[in-house]
Amino acid sequence: MLLLPVLPLLAAPLPGRVSFQRGCCRLVLRCFGVRVTTIGAPLRNLRGMLVVSGHISWLDVFVVGAVCPGTFVARADLISWPGIGALARLMRIIPIDRDSLRRLPTVVEAVAARLREGRTVVAFPEGTTWCGRAHGRFYPAMFQAAVDAARPVQPLQLSYHHPDGSRSTLPAFVGDDTLAASMRRLITARRTVARVHVASLQLPGTDRRELAARCQAAVGCQVRPPRQACICC
Repeated sequence: MLLLPVLPLLAAPLPGRVSFQRGCCRLVLRCFGVRVTTIGAPLRNLRGMLVVSGHISWLDVFVVGAVCPGTFVARADLISWPGIGALARLMRIIPIDRDSLRRLPTVVEAVAARLREGRTVVAFPEGTTWCGRAHGRFYPAMFQAAVDAARPVQPLQLSYHHPDGSRSTLPAFVGDDTLAASMRRLITARRTVARVHVASLQLPGTDRRELAARCQAAVGCQVRPPRQACICC
């Protein structure tokens, strides 16, 4: 109900929606004591760009949204989470059910359509979360949307740090972790720094597997052996 006054902003021109989403994401991060910094290449404001990143936490959506607002491909049940779900719906998340691979082509088609419309779409192609010290490989399926739409891909690398600069795994949302426990860790920590490393922009080419490999190499994610699947996709 508290979000009803801002619903009309969804009908605003694209720049207005982008600013609104960025502001909402920054507000969520502030509530959990998270500050965002960006390093690396300049973040280009291109229309119709696929943004990909490694995945650590449910918090990743808001970190990326604070620096590069767009439409997100995220786990389908995110929209049912209290509080966060309402904002997820406002952000026009494209839901994906990792347990139903038959629906994956439909999701890819939806992403390609958004890219052709000139929208920025953000996806986490590892397909699950990792602790932040290890990484999974970038699965190629979502990159097919960039190939089909002939749009560039912007790889990002996310990492979380303590105020002294050391790597933090507190925001990680893995295994049997619960949303409440994850939120409690962040609030107790009081301050966490989310670092967004912007890698070089990648042209789509014609091969989704080659594109996925290029993007993974661009962010320097070394793949570790498979492990138990995580909660968040």
